[in-house]
Amino acid sequence: MPLGSASLHSVFATSIDPLILSQTRTSFSLLVLFPVLAGFQGWQRIRLPARDLAYCFLLGVLGVAVSNYFYYVAIQRINVAVAIIVQYTAPVWVLVYVVARGQQKLSVQKVAAVAMALIGTALVIGLIGSGSISTFRIDAYGLVAALLASFSFAFYNVGGHHILARYDRWRVLFWALAAASAFWLVVNPPWKILRAHYAPGQWLFLFAFSMVSVLGAFSLYFLGLQHLEPTRAIIASCLEPVFSILLAALLLGEVLRPIQSLGIVFVLAAIIIVQRPARAPGTETVVIDPIE
Repeated sequence: MPLGSASLHSVFATSIDPLILSQTRTSFSLLVLFPVLAGFQGWQRIRLPARDLAYCFLLGVLGVAVSNYFYYVAIQRINVAVAIIVQYTAPVWVLVYVVARGQQKLSVQKVAAVAMALIGTALVIGLIGSGSISTFRIDAYGLVAALLASFSFAFYNVGGHHILARYDRWRVLFWALAAASAFWLVVNPPWKILRAHYAPGQWLFLFAFSMVSVLGAFSLYFLGLQHLEPTRAIIASCLEPVFSILLAALLLGEVLRPIQSLGIVFVLAAIIIVQRPARAPGTETVVIDPIE
């Protein structure tokens, strides 16, 4: 998912404050995206009505900014595996929301897909079958932060799908990043960032991290939200820890354990199950059709 790589963060950014990490990710991405969009069609390319601007502000602050910040707080305070599995309870909250709002009907298919995605993620990251639960650090604030991140992630899946049904992803992404960046400027003004005295290498990491984990990842994820309803999209996002494990095995030579392979199978099965059409007409209702 577009929250970034936990493993990359744990290796390179352990000395960087989660607030500054979250702030620079959105700010650097906005600074790169704005001239690109404005250069093509000018202000018309990114203009939105006031009501939709307010909606993007909520999406950027309560979705992008909050989810990023609390996720990084969580992986600093508790074991990464625990933080990830709590974060990936988000499919549950999305399913509960769309069913409660009457946007979809509860089905065995969706419940099974959500359950398999959660179990698969737990297997992939080693939360199940690790053989030593004592290695997991439990911290109350860290657990609350991870849970808040999961709520926020669920929010921008539902909210993002709603507005992406009417506007292209670049326009929505720009205003979501602008809202998150403005929010962080109020919370943490630039002079406070300068007081941290980060080394050039750390600034380079922050820039590269923002390009990969925000500008690239969010643009692709928003594209998915244009064409998938929130439950399907958020279950597909469970592939993030799967790809992290596979890349670590291919590029870093880490051993892929059988229990992790089983977890990958579970996640892939969940995605296949949730993407299958309903067996009978009327078993699922998608309220908003994506734009073409």
